[in-house]
This record gives sequence, C-alpha cells and structure tokens, in this order.
Amino acid sequence: MIWLVLAMIKTENTELFSSTIIIIGYVLGAIIILLTNICYLVLVVIRKKFRPPVPRWLVLANVFFLILLLYYIFYLNDPYYHQA
Repeated sequence: MIWLVLAMIKTENTELFSSTIIIIGYVLGAIIILLTNICYLVLVVIRKKFRPPVPRWLVLANVFFLILLLYYIFYLNDPYYHQA
C-alpha cells in the first residue's frame, strides 16, 4: 500500500504508475478467472449444485473470458504472429 502512496506523490512518472496498475490488473485477473473456472469444473465433476446459486450468465461470462484470455496469451503473443 505504501508504494501506491509514493507513486501518487511522484507525479512526473505517471507512465510507470499506469503500466504497473495495468500489469497488476492483468495478472490478478488471469489468476482469478482461472481459479474461478477451476472451481466451477470441480463442482461440475463432483455433481454438486452451486451454493449460493451462481447465475448462469456469470458462469458463461467467466468461461468466455477464460477462452478470450487463452486466445490472447497463446495466439496474439505468438512470435510468428508479428512476422511479416
């Protein structure tokens, strides 16, 4: 938390602060989406109901974002993608 305060005090380096926030959000988002989908998969495999009830749209949105994230990681970051 202290790095956040120090980063806000230093206003001349806002690009570093912005990129740090973006990277932290990207990594934490990837971890949370992956763990959420693993929990859904475990519940489906052991055939338990989601308690408390999780809306179907939320489960589908999490699966969609996991697929989108995997697409971004494996396809768009492929070294052969950027060759001319």
